[in-house]
Amino acid sequence: MEYVSPEGLRLDGRRPMEMRQIRAEIGAVSKADGSAIFEMGNTKVIAAVYGPREVQNRSQQISSHALVRCEYSMANFSAGDRMRKPKGDRRSTEISLVIRQTMEACILTHLLPRSQIDIYVQVLQADGGTRSACINAATLALADAGIPMRDLVTSCSAGYLNSTPLLDLNYGEDSAGGPDVTLGILPKLDKVTLLQMDSKLPIDLLENVMQLAIEGCKAIANYIREILLENTNQLEYRRGV
Repeated sequence: MEYVSPEGLRLDGRRPMEMRQIRAEIGAVSKADGSAIFEMGNTKVIAAVYGPREVQNRSQQISSHALVRCEYSMANFSAGDRMRKPKGDRRSTEISLVIRQTMEACILTHLLPRSQIDIYVQVLQADGGTRSACINAATLALADAGIPMRDLVTSCSAGYLNSTPLLDLNYGEDSAGGPDVTLGILPKLDKVTLLQMDSKLPIDLLENVMQLAIEGCKAIANYIREILLENTNQLEYRRGV
């Protein structure tokens, strides 16, 4: 199947180096300390952060830094008629771990000893790039909760289909079986916090695909900063500052 037409267009009409439309909203869950909705094309994710708060299980308390916990799940209706695995399955556990480790790399946990930060992420609509959308939503929710961070951590995917590097894969492209990379970075610090790859790629092609994903991550970081600045301005306006 051709995923890139002779005119250089993908099945959804995008150029190879074009991202899907992104949209974000802060404060989606009123009871949470911080929350956000993040959309990448038709993929829609909600994240809620509770904490820093007292550690519920004293045996898990860490005297030198905060305990970070993460729970990932998919809504029953998120994937339409596609096969959906039950909550707590191996894939959900693995993605929960990936998100937790990625967020731990950016949270200044040493400033919050003996405390607990809980991150809940749920996929409301799945159309490829759910891992990246979850990380971006969690970043916004942590910022909304006022959790101190080294930098914003942002994530984006890129792949290689029909001899063409593609940015921000949708479900059709993601499930085509070609090589793809999911990347998470701290853009200002220029550090990689997440790198996952499916299938093999020659090293020269890997560099091209990774560079494409990095550009996507940086574009998302700029958008997230705009959303946070807009939210700050709205809060100041309401308070009459």
